Amino acid sequence: MAADALRPARMRPRDVIKVGAVGLRTRPTRAFLSALGIAIGIAAMVAVVGISSSSRADLDRALASLGTNLLTVSPGTTMAGGQARLPAEAEAMVGRIGPVKSVSAIGHVDGAKVYRTGKVPAAETKGIAAYAARVDLRAAIGAEVRSGTWLNAATAAYPATVLGATAAERLGIGQVRPGTQVLIGGEWFTVVGVLAPAPLAPELDTAALVGWPAAESELGFDGRPTTVYTRSEESRVESVRSVLGATANPEAPNEVEVSRPSDALAAKQAAGEAFTGLLLGLGAVALLVGGVGVANTMVISVLERRAEIGLRRSLGATRGQIRTQFLAESLLLSALGGTGGALLGTAVTAGYALYQGWPAVLPPWAVLGGVAATLAIGALAGLYPAIRASRLAPTEALATT
Repeated sequence: MAADALRPARMRPRDVIKVGAVGLRTRPTRAFLSALGIAIGIAAMVAVVGISSSSRADLDRALASLGTNLLTVSPGTTMAGGQARLPAEAEAMVGRIGPVKSVSAIGHVDGAKVYRTGKVPAAETKGIAAYAARVDLRAAIGAEVRSGTWLNAATAAYPATVLGATAAERLGIGQVRPGTQVLIGGEWFTVVGVLAPAPLAPELDTAALVGWPAAESELGFDGRPTTVYTRSEESRVESVRSVLGATANPEAPNEVEVSRPSDALAAKQAAGEAFTGLLLGLGAVALLVGGVGVANTMVISVLERRAEIGLRRSLGATRGQIRTQFLAESLLLSALGGTGGALLGTAVTAGYALYQGWPAVLPPWAVLGGVAATLAIGALAGLYPAIRASRLAPTEALATT
């Protein structure tokens, strides 16, 4: 019974939290400033990760618009030195390649000259060519319509055309107006749209695009594509490129030219590696600063609270309970700072991304990892002060009062 009476009381988790919060409640200003220092460090890490991720997302979007996964297939030259031709089934065959996500094509309409009116001399073609175009061409190359509309399933079968940016300028058509027509291959076509400059397909800037069915019925188009555009999974671009020639023209793969992947893909990969290294470095520095702040606060707390430690030890608190008290206080301080910093960093990321017009991207690991890392570093930073506090003898601690 005597041994049981001297056994120290066991502290439940709720008691540990209450005892650990004593130092924070009795010195609220210092606790606030210490938590603020931690919060600033974590907010800096979260904001750096968030802003960099948002910037990277904007960069990825810009690079994607440049065609990082775009490959084009066009006819090359024959063994005799003449101009080769793609088979009419080339587009369908390319579409059966597994990693290919979308396929579209244009076909040059031989002999179809484009004029503003029938009174223009035949020699003044102004370098404008007529092409048959698939309805899904605009989506495949990422072209934008500056005025009017793009071809659809209905207009593609009728004498309607969409002009490239340069072609519209040379024909004196700035905005699409009802009834505007141009002469293509001796037939009148209604202008339904004007494209913005297409950096991925500059040949379209000087083109008059008509629907595939209309080109066959109105202009005598033979149905053979002259350029096939493919979008593939980025990780499979090289493998798709290696089989495109043989797939588009199995009888003469050597007569097919396949574009090389955009240099933007390499730039995208390099940017990703650079951003990753930057984030890791800055995150480590921010966490180190936060850990030093916690350690400094807890060491000072131990020095100032020697009398409290001595009194608790005199009343029967064990060394383990003293260690638990100061570790709990360190963890609570870190949790307050880490949570506040994560919220602050999230707000800064959202605000800056909105200001820059970027998509706001904040990886969950940045927020959760920042708080978790703060707790881990807070525990390490509070370990030495906790051990130091537990080693104080009651008489020594009380003698300092």
